[in-house]
Amino acid sequence: MFTMEPQIRFCRSADGTRIAYGRIGGGPGLPLFLVNGWAGSIELAWESPINRPLYEAISQDRLLVVFDRRYVGASERELKEESFSLQTQVDDLTAVISATGADSFHLMGIAETNGIVATYAVANPDLVSRIVMASAFADTKQVGSKEAYEATAQMIRANYSMARRTLADLLYPSGPDEMRRWAARFLKEAVPAETAARYVEYEATINIADTLEEISNPTLVIHHRRERYVPIKAGRRVATLVKDAQFVVQDGDMTGWDDETSDLIREFLAQDDPVEAQTKPRPMSAANTSFTKTQKGLTVLLFTDIANSTGLTESLGDAAFRDKARRLDNALRTAIVESGGKPIEGKLLGDGVLATFDSARDAIAAALECAHAGENHELSLHLGIHAGDVIREDQNVFGGAVNIAARIAAESPPGEVLVSQTIRDLARTSAGVGFEDIGERALKGVSDPVRLWRVARE
Repeated sequence: MFTMEPQIRFCRSADGTRIAYGRIGGGPGLPLFLVNGWAGSIELAWESPINRPLYEAISQDRLLVVFDRRYVGASERELKEESFSLQTQVDDLTAVISATGADSFHLMGIAETNGIVATYAVANPDLVSRIVMASAFADTKQVGSKEAYEATAQMIRANYSMARRTLADLLYPSGPDEMRRWAARFLKEAVPAETAARYVEYEATINIADTLEEISNPTLVIHHRRERYVPIKAGRRVATLVKDAQFVVQDGDMTGWDDETSDLIREFLAQDDPVEAQTKPRPMSAANTSFTKTQKGLTVLLFTDIANSTGLTESLGDAAFRDKARRLDNALRTAIVESGGKPIEGKLLGDGVLATFDSARDAIAAALECAHAGENHELSLHLGIHAGDVIREDQNVFGGAVNIAARIAAESPPGEVLVSQTIRDLARTSAGVGFEDIGERALKGVSDPVRLWRVARE
């Protein structure tokens, strides 16, 4: 395989900070800008047994551009005060893109850099073609507590040698030992201790859930099943927030960047490349099949949520509210199963329940029973039903249709059932209920208004 080593160049960000970036390979495909984590540098990554194979594979089809984060690697090392904000780091990406002259391209983020990628993509949707997110999370709280991040920053400042070994063990729990030793050395050479501590403190503040909901570009979310640093449930939540996301789970931890992963990314990006750049499709890998065939399908979705849960917690007390909510949860799941539905386990729904059905009629019947159960337990519910393509993985469902069902539920007055136009069309002659048109509503994170209907027993 012909490989061109990174060509290191420099540009300046909006605040004058010098940023080093590398250009690797080339080809007719749209360029890919990969935003690496703060714990690395271009030149050292090229020596990495993990990074280099990925770089080589992707750069066969297109120009791959990676850059050293500010104060890391070959970028300017002198720290500036108040310069670790998300917007400042988006400015760094903007400067690199501008320096290359690219006007249409793909983006890829890893772990905390997905916030940079998402923020840029939302601000520049017409420039970005496709997005790849690896080890993604929407909110740092899904990764670790604020206290844990503060303790890590303190450890870095007090004993950087021990901190580097700890971070290496966290990133590569499956080893081998040579990988962990390499990662610890990587950190020592690429990132000064104070810079590492500042990035850890910045990472503790990340919450991009609202931004993810605004992404309009096709997005591939990749997660490794045994990652310790970013748990898999965090990746699943990202897939539910991005309305045009495909979610793929692969074996291993961060050492899992193998040929299968590279092929998956290449095939995904190639779908929006110029015609002359698209190669003959390769046979579907197991990872690819998981979202193209076995995971997708039209599904009816019922979403329920307790109305005014915060106010009820304050008025009843946390223990009393949780007890009532648990009893209601059992009643809702019973009603759903008896109506032919399947409650989804493991979803991050707060006080809500998500269920899937094969028919709109059964979902409506279940929703009405759930509303009755809420009345019996003196806890009113928001209830919404929608149908659409979903992604199925590990007994869970993800995708834009799930988000729309949740948004429809949020629009419903307590105790009432709202459905989308899709559900009304599917069930209007068979559900034994009436439908009242309440007009179009603008739902958060949904680009076009959605017509909603109120369900009434006939």
